[in-house]
Amino acid sequence: MTDSFDINRANWDDRAPIHARSAYYEFDKYRSDPGHLSQIVRFDQPRLGDVSGLRTVHLQCHIGTDTLSLHRLGARVSGLDLSPASLAEARKLADATGADIDYHEANVYDAVEVFGENTFDLVYTGIGALCWLPKIAPWAEVIARLLRPGGRLFMREGHPMLWSLDDESERAWPKYDYFEHDEPLVFDESATYVETAEPLRATTSHSWNHSLGEIVTALLSQGLILTGLTEHDTAAWNALPHEMEEAGDGEWRLRDNPRRIAASYTLQAQRPA
Repeated sequence: MTDSFDINRANWDDRAPIHARSAYYEFDKYRSDPGHLSQIVRFDQPRLGDVSGLRTVHLQCHIGTDTLSLHRLGARVSGLDLSPASLAEARKLADATGADIDYHEANVYDAVEVFGENTFDLVYTGIGALCWLPKIAPWAEVIARLLRPGGRLFMREGHPMLWSLDDESERAWPKYDYFEHDEPLVFDESATYVETAEPLRATTSHSWNHSLGEIVTALLSQGLILTGLTEHDTAAWNALPHEMEEAGDGEWRLRDNPRRIAASYTLQAQRPA
């Protein structure tokens, strides 16, 4: 497991400056427009509600665009990520926009050691986070321990149904495990998911899938109350290049009968007061 985290840290350290320079992450818009929000946060803003003044942590925050967006909505935000290069880019963006955000380098499983228990009104996690975790149960325990009584988890994530599909096939079909598995999926890819001519040097990554039932059950087992679960027929990236088309505002859906699969979901849970 440690080897997997080391491998993924190197991979994300390599991606971070490329992502920060890409049009996909829109750093120029954040610097020029004080009201600009990430597409991920904009998508869920009606469900997210008023976060003004909430003590918030963004877990697996990468280069901080969603973190900054939560700050702009009035939350008092901290960010955590295992990649020091990602955090360097996040801090640069926060400094350039005058945002008071504190960032911490740590594995998400160690977040309670970083912040302490009963600390946050809101724990937030975004697209493409859970697939880097070998086991979902310890993650759920971290969430429960971070939250104050009455605090809530808010997350948008790629659907495990989508993660199970072959994204290189002309016709998407299940290729990978839907349910949690012990051994990681090992990928060796020279390119990242943003449009760039810059190749990766650290090309290997390890990932895992977790079923929707396993994720919900892990949270319930920690005493959290499920308060919302919305499945969407769109994803925030072109997850199936041979089958998806743009759906507007950075979202993508299947061209042919998009109701065939759930592409992402928004989940909310609360620690009892």
